[in-house]
Amino acid sequence: QLQLVESGGGLVQPGGSLRLSCTASRLNDYAIGWFRQAPGQEREAVSCISSRDTSTYYADSVKGRFTISRDNAQNTVYLQMNSLKPEDTAVYYCAARRVITPIYDYWGQGTQVTVSS
Repeated sequence: QLQLVESGGGLVQPGGSLRLSCTASRLNDYAIGWFRQAPGQEREAVSCISSRDTSTYYADSVKGRFTISRDNAQNTVYLQMNSLKPEDTAVYYCAARRVITPIYDYWGQGTQVTVSS
């Protein structure tokens, strides 16, 4: 089955930037979503991108700061995170789904993002 690998998390100061990556074989065949979950919080969708890179979605809390993109040649989806805030602190997960279903069936292991001074 599809195995997603996330990377790029870490500790940054407020206002800093991080770039998360999600990689898997044949990732170009899937729509990709980035989700995050903070302690005591429900999982929320942060950003999503279609399999053909024709449409994107951003949560209101990250609009203007985060950018999702994909590099089909490298089977990779990126989440560029700028102007990070402490409230962005969470475990970030990459998830994949076929375009024929609204369900994200495949999930990565998660990568920790901590924004703190």
